[in-house]
Amino acid sequence: MRKSLLSAVVFGALTLPAAAFAAEEAASDWAFSSNVAYTSDYYVRGLSQNFHKPALQGGFDVEHSSGFSAGVWASNVSPNTFPDASLELDIYAGYGGQFGDSGVGYSVGVIGYTYPGGSWGDCIGCTKADGVTPASDKSWNTYEANFGLSYSYFSAQVSTTLGNWFGLDKGTGYDDDSKFTTYVELNAEYPFGDGWSLIGHVGHLNVTADIAATNAGYLAYDGEKSPDYTDYKIAVAKSFSLAGSEGWAAEVAYVGANDTGYWSDKGWGGSSFNGRSQTADLSDDRVTVSVSRSF
Repeated sequence: MRKSLLSAVVFGALTLPAAAFAAEEAASDWAFSSNVAYTSDYYVRGLSQNFHKPALQGGFDVEHSSGFSAGVWASNVSPNTFPDASLELDIYAGYGGQFGDSGVGYSVGVIGYTYPGGSWGDCIGCTKADGVTPASDKSWNTYEANFGLSYSYFSAQVSTTLGNWFGLDKGTGYDDDSKFTTYVELNAEYPFGDGWSLIGHVGHLNVTADIAATNAGYLAYDGEKSPDYTDYKIAVAKSFSLAGSEGWAAEVAYVGANDTGYWSDKGWGGSSFNGRSQTADLSDDRVTVSVSRSF
């Protein structure tokens, strides 16, 4: 999967300049771009997706002058959290614009977080009462709708799942289904010259299901049954050119979440689902370093 991602990035680097030239010739309303990145630890919404290991990432985007945009993005993830899945593949589309001359921007969109090959049926230890039958054969795939507002250096977004959140429901050991799980976030990015910027973020996850009180196998870790938490991030970023090539950026961030139970190395969320004895505090405060390039 990593090889495929690298091939796609190389292909994009070779073909996009020609596409851009052709678009300019035809005065097209469409714009195409690609990106590739390396990060020391893939955190999203305050949780490490890679059991605190590095990740290689990349994607392709298309935008139209009307405000429509769409894209695809991928990253390697840990099979400890997503058994039999080592790749996260996101597919998304949206529309954005501005309310008159107010300076207030808006966006609406949908996104699918998919994990090819992975499902609850591959989770070791996620079984029914007989200890053998898989709790569920549902995939980890999760789909969200989102709405955002922005003004000046600030932005806010609300996202809600259109189905169950990573397959959580009564069949997988929770007290209800997890439809309409929401994530609310506030963001700020302040540029202070010469390509430097300061980034701040805070978000809150509200999952509409908890571990069922009768599911002793899950609760045995630390007794914490709620996946909810608040996460945060503060970062310094720098855009730059390298050896005459533009589009480079680097970021150093401090990230984490306030969870000390469910997502910790003693909680259900921080355990390994593929049969290994490894555990990790996925919400642990960490310093991450990322380098990226857009084309």
